[in-house]
Amino acid sequence: MNSAFHIPVKKTHQLSSRNVIGRRIREARLKSKPPVSQDDLAGRLAAKGIVLDQTAVSRIERQERYLMDYEVAAIAKCLKVSVAWLHGEK
Repeated sequence: MNSAFHIPVKKTHQLSSRNVIGRRIREARLKSKPPVSQDDLAGRLAAKGIVLDQTAVSRIERQERYLMDYEVAAIAKCLKVSVAWLHGEK
């Protein structure tokens, strides 16, 4: 194979984490009064048209799943926090 035609491929499996907000989602979920379970969060998201089951929420919190921008916005609304807060800003 001629290296002039080789296109480098991003190796996502080498990344240690796939999102930067998973831990903050868990923190917001557990700090809610009353605390919100992963299944409850999935239900709240479903009510907004975002289909994520409890397993997907768990993978997000473990930083094993990417998030789309619209998912981040919906999660922030469901947990009554800002997108900026999820990203670690005040």
